[in-house]
Amino acid sequence: GVDFTSAPRPAKPITVARAQWVSGGAGGGSGGTVHVEAIDRLDSFEAFEALLAEPGPWIGGFDFPFGLPRSAVAELGWPLDWVALVGHCASLSRTEFRARLDAHRQARAFGDRYAHRTVDRPAGSHSPLKLVNPPVALMFLEGAPRLARAGVSVPGMRAGDDARIAIEAYPGYLVRSITRASYKSDTRSKQTPERAEARAQVLAALARADHCLDVALSAAPEILAQAQSDASGDTLDAIVCALQAGWAARQAGFGLPDGVDPLEGWITSAGPGAGSASGA
Repeated sequence: GVDFTSAPRPAKPITVARAQWVSGGAGGGSGGTVHVEAIDRLDSFEAFEALLAEPGPWIGGFDFPFGLPRSAVAELGWPLDWVALVGHCASLSRTEFRARLDAHRQARAFGDRYAHRTVDRPAGSHSPLKLVNPPVALMFLEGAPRLARAGVSVPGMRAGDDARIAIEAYPGYLVRSITRASYKSDTRSKQTPERAEARAQVLAALARADHCLDVALSAAPEILAQAQSDASGDTLDAIVCALQAGWAARQAGFGLPDGVDPLEGWITSAGPGAGSASGA
């Protein structure tokens, strides 16, 4: 499970939860158990690229948008093939990429400035064209081209090394099936006892598999303590991504619905037949 950032550094690394699937398990949940064995913190893109190059078999849940809205790509005049699209975007500087998206946003009607992918509505995720709060467009720019260059398989989008499988994860979707309370902040003044209590609630529900995916979490006490004490939420988010990856690995077709747009991609577990953020 990978909690991504578009600017990794020691103060804000890419956080990785390494886990193994455990059939059944004592944690509760008929869907099985994901046992988190280690938390890694990667402070450079070189370290992230080395992670992607690790030999399989593995499946990774990555918390960044893999694709862009088809309508926006067409309006921008960018390639309508995923590999070509991410290659084109990677050829742009950040300044050029920002300028293209700013111009596209300003050309749209007020109140509808951001185009969305088909999956963004059911998942409750931000438009991948957003450049601030959070800058998911920059996460796409730094993440998706590296997936393509690494040659991994991206179900629904691109066939690659079938021993290294990347799926798009979104921790907020699963967490909202447990609580609507805010559980994290990068701003120190907002790292409150209430948010710490929300993280404790989430961790307890994950251990019981009391959430939309019915997959239990197990981990050593020191790892759970890290997830509880990390007020940024990065450790907890990486763990949730690992649970989403574990769920996807056990589903036919990785749990993707039929007809996924290969340019837009899909967030694992969102949508028909894959659980619900309302807890259904």
